[in-house]
Amino acid sequence: MTRSSLPSATDTARERPLISSGELHRVSLALPEHLAAWQLPPDWHWGTEGVWQDHRHFQELIDALGRSLSLVSAPHQDHAAWIEAEARALAHRNHPAVPTTYHYWSSNSDSHRGPGYLRRWISGETLGARLARAGADDVPAVLRVLREVGPTLSYLHDAGSVHGALSTGNILTSPMGRLWLIGWQWAVPLASVPEGLAPNSTAMPLPPEWDDRWLPTAASDQWQLAALCFTALTGEPPPRDDIPPLTLVRPDVPPSVAVVLDKALQPQPGQRYPTVAAMIRAMDRVVGSRTVLTLSGESVAASRESPEVRLRWALADDYEVISPLGAGSFGSVWRVRDQSLGREVALKLLHPHIARDERAVGRFRREARLAAQLAHPSIVPIYDWDSRGDVSWYTMELAESGSVADLVARSGARPLAEVAPQIDEVLSGLAAAHAIGIVHRDLKPENILIDRYRRWRIADFGIANPAGEEIAGTSGTPAFSPPEQLLGEPQDSSADCFSLAAIVAFVLSGAPPFGEADSKTILARELADQLDVSGYAPEVGMWLERALASDPEARFGDATSMQEAWRVAAGAVLERERRAPWWRRLFGSEEGSESWWRDDTAVGS
Repeated sequence: MTRSSLPSATDTARERPLISSGELHRVSLALPEHLAAWQLPPDWHWGTEGVWQDHRHFQELIDALGRSLSLVSAPHQDHAAWIEAEARALAHRNHPAVPTTYHYWSSNSDSHRGPGYLRRWISGETLGARLARAGADDVPAVLRVLREVGPTLSYLHDAGSVHGALSTGNILTSPMGRLWLIGWQWAVPLASVPEGLAPNSTAMPLPPEWDDRWLPTAASDQWQLAALCFTALTGEPPPRDDIPPLTLVRPDVPPSVAVVLDKALQPQPGQRYPTVAAMIRAMDRVVGSRTVLTLSGESVAASRESPEVRLRWALADDYEVISPLGAGSFGSVWRVRDQSLGREVALKLLHPHIARDERAVGRFRREARLAAQLAHPSIVPIYDWDSRGDVSWYTMELAESGSVADLVARSGARPLAEVAPQIDEVLSGLAAAHAIGIVHRDLKPENILIDRYRRWRIADFGIANPAGEEIAGTSGTPAFSPPEQLLGEPQDSSADCFSLAAIVAFVLSGAPPFGEADSKTILARELADQLDVSGYAPEVGMWLERALASDPEARFGDATSMQEAWRVAAGAVLERERRAPWWRRLFGSEEGSESWWRDDTAVGS
């Protein structure tokens, strides 16, 4: 029997005992044994991370185009038919929250690879990990989960399938706020799942009608979705029996929201909403945008409205606001969907008190214009700029893997082999800016964004200056600013070289090179050249010493000369490390990691 006929709780042919087998979400850095004999295509190589999860392993690999992909495989050799069924099912899915299957490798003795399929590599953390780290979510965050996972389930149900294994471990959140639904090994025809196996029940809310048997239906998907929302709001999963009203457990939840979730959590499937789509529509009816004021026949955003309400009013039907991505002293960044082009982009919005300052709006527009002039693969592209009333914004490419700051916060200091090519590409982008006389002046880990293929890209030219303009001032971030900037003196391209070298030290060590104290303490350390490079390879240490010199004349004059020196320094270290036994065992083929410094024509073209 397949999932084309959504079963009822009495469909015993689909019953499986709920067991607690299979790995839960666990990150590993070593290549697993079942992939050791695989031979990748020419110019492909293994990445640095892998994840084990419930009878599946996800291994990062880099293809010949430099894209970061995920190889999904089944560690058990008897599960070949199961992994193939999963790949076939996903190959026909087309939804933003469903990872797309790119290619399937069947078992092949000639190529020494398979079975397994390729999809994009998704960086991020599970909903469960986020809740364990940050505690219960607020209502808007939970509504985003409902509005993104719910339509995905509705899409599956319309196609005659169910997911059957919703849990906090199967909702993945990218650093930029995008949600992905995983655990697709269970959303296949039941005959494809090996006998005796069922989803791991340790971290999965169990609908009351299952009665310790796995009986996935559209109604159980709805219950599990509501249970995930309950868990995110309260920090604990709901009990299977006698679930208390949500407002008793979390009093600050609006009653209208609680009513919808309470209904979806009813013990009998017939007491719930007829479909997940009906549940989402019910939530949309009670949680709408706040009304805006109308004066003289013209809509205006009231200053007391939240940034999201102001943004929704200004964007009208051009963009759909999905979720906030972050905020700074000058504005906030939002994930939105461009309705006309059908793509998701990042939108930078000025804070209202700043948007009323004409000079600030002028600088904001100038930032968009400067960045738009810099058409380079290592610079985040700007798509559009607009304003309406006191709301000003521009849109840019969505960096789905967050920033370098997020990467270090999530994974700690990174090895040179992983980041050397990325640093080279950023230097190439910075050289393009310097070539037309633009100095960034605010390079920091938060302003180096990472796209879906893990490419690093420069963003936020908010305080950049073109040639011919006065560039003195103390703007910037102290831990990554050169001494002349902290002193309010004029800065040139060597200031950017200093900041980028500080980012390199931060990525390789996990901490800024001169600490994270107040600006006066950092300035004193910089002027005294108190830089400890003992923790770096000698060649990289010498490169850092020059780039982080207190005297601008002693540094690299521009990003081009800095890039040339970086290739020599990092290339020498990697050439030496390449011969160590662990290199091939951990990273596989070394060709992809050394080509960036051996072939000068391949970089910055």
